[in-house]
Amino acid sequence: MENFNEYFRYKDGKLYCEEVPLEKIAEKVGTPFYVYSKTAIEDKINQYKEAFKDYPTLICYAVKANSNLSILKIIEKNDIGVDIVSGGELFKAREAGIPPNKIVYAGVGKTDFELSYAVREEILAFNVESFQELEVIDKIAKDRKKKARISIRVNPDVNPKTHPYISTGLRASKFGIDINEALDAYRYASKLENLEIVGVHCHIGSQIMDISPYKEAVEKVAELVFDLKKEGIELQYFDIGGGLGIKYKPEDKPPHPKELADIVIPIVKQTGLKLIIEPGRSLIGEAGALVSQVIFTKNKKDKHFIIVDSGMNDLLRPAMYNAYHHILPVNKKDKKVVADIVGPICETGDFFALDREIDDLQRGDYLAVMSAGAYGSSMSSNYNVRPRAAEVLVEKDKFNIIREREDYNYLIIPEEKGEI
Repeated sequence: MENFNEYFRYKDGKLYCEEVPLEKIAEKVGTPFYVYSKTAIEDKINQYKEAFKDYPTLICYAVKANSNLSILKIIEKNDIGVDIVSGGELFKAREAGIPPNKIVYAGVGKTDFELSYAVREEILAFNVESFQELEVIDKIAKDRKKKARISIRVNPDVNPKTHPYISTGLRASKFGIDINEALDAYRYASKLENLEIVGVHCHIGSQIMDISPYKEAVEKVAELVFDLKKEGIELQYFDIGGGLGIKYKPEDKPPHPKELADIVIPIVKQTGLKLIIEPGRSLIGEAGALVSQVIFTKNKKDKHFIIVDSGMNDLLRPAMYNAYHHILPVNKKDKKVVADIVGPICETGDFFALDREIDDLQRGDYLAVMSAGAYGSSMSSNYNVRPRAAEVLVEKDKFNIIREREDYNYLIIPEEKGEI
């Protein structure tokens, strides 16, 4: 019987997360819900630690992948840092106990409020994305009588060979400063009295399955580091971002963190800088699944539909990217069908799979959308006034709700005082 990975396995025809049958969680918690394997998360963290153990490296988990407080507490207990892209992510990271000297802050549109908050918290570094941002951080730091530590996000114009929406290192991307302008940016930053230049940052994209673009990007940025040294601008950190891909299809063979380490460490070592890496999806993605219940089945001529109680508001990736997620029945069936697996949202794009062969699921059956630990819950919404799903963490034979399912009252509380 098909096992998606070692953390989601079939036993006697029933799908388990670690040692807990998903059907048991569904009956207790209701559907839809996200479920995460704690062991899977910690095993992946340890893979990264082992891969980079021979070089000074700070691992910073990309909070945007999944910002659940319990997940962030796992990050803190495993002694790694975080990469944030908003003030809200900073707030949750600090609530989880992540120390400021393990927090890096990227993002092309940081507000004055967010910048001021992060300056006050004295984070490790802002990854700055424009000349104007340098000026604004300098002013905010001056007003707060502090020095803000900054790296400059360099756009190396490298094609990461992934979906165009998650390619961030191309010249046409909104992110970063073009590598040809980076030297001028550092010269400018060095004249601003309230900034301390500490590093260089690049991030070429996400869901990268071929690691050769990393080599090209890191080599380009290393040349910049040498040019900066000639000008007397000394750095401490070389931040290569994240982006390693994960297994979405059964046949996918994503790169191992050791493969990334073997490519980038020899290049970074020549610069003498400490390394920062920012894995997100690759830490949490395969550790999670979205479990849903079949509400109806429906036939329209030659089309068969399996309609479930979760939709694009719970998992946006298929609608947004036409992304593939493998889907497994929680209880195996003998018969197969070809079906569109769709949700209840009033959008034609509300689907999890089209023309997919799957077990012949009927009303009341459960299914699991795999590799949904990253960019699932974190991108979810209340579209169609739908409460967001519960989240559950599994460790061995125990499970715990780490985010309660929203109810209808929750949906109106922020609006109750809005009448004129």
